[in-house]
Amino acid sequence: MPTRVVIPALKVNAVVLPIKAPGGTLIPPSDPQELGWWAAGARPGAARGSALVTGHTVHTGGGALDDLETLHRGDRVRVKTSHGWIAYDVQRVHVYSKGSVADHAQRLFSQKVPGRLVLITCEDWDGSRYLSNAVVTAVPAV
Repeated sequence: MPTRVVIPALKVNAVVLPIKAPGGTLIPPSDPQELGWWAAGARPGAARGSALVTGHTVHTGGGALDDLETLHRGDRVRVKTSHGWIAYDVQRVHVYSKGSVADHAQRLFSQKVPGRLVLITCEDWDGSRYLSNAVVTAVPAV
C-alpha cells in the first residue's frame, strides 16, 4: 500500500491514505494536504492496472495537488510503499471538463493496462466550483 507521494516539480511531499469510491466517485481525504489511493485498484508497483491517487486542489493554495496540470512529460513522481520507493515518469497531462471525465474513465482508470500511476484532482475554479479535472498518467521509470 502506498504511504507517501513526492512530486519534486510541485514541491509535494504528501501522506497517502486508502480511500473508496462510493457510487464511482473518488473521495479524497478531508485534509487538503493528504492524498487518497483507491484501495480497490492496483497498488503502485503492480505489473498491471492503474494505481489511482487523488487529492484536493485549493483555489487559495494549500492543496496537495495544486498545480498538478503544470507537470510536464518526464517529470518524476515517487511513491513510497512498504517495499520501498517506486519512481514514475509523467507520460501525459490532460485537463477534462467535469462532464467528460466519465466518458474517458474506462481508459484513464483501466485495471487491464501495464502498471501505471494516475493522479487526479479538480481544476478551473470559477468562483463557486471546479469546472474540470486534471489527470496525470505516469509510467514506471526505467
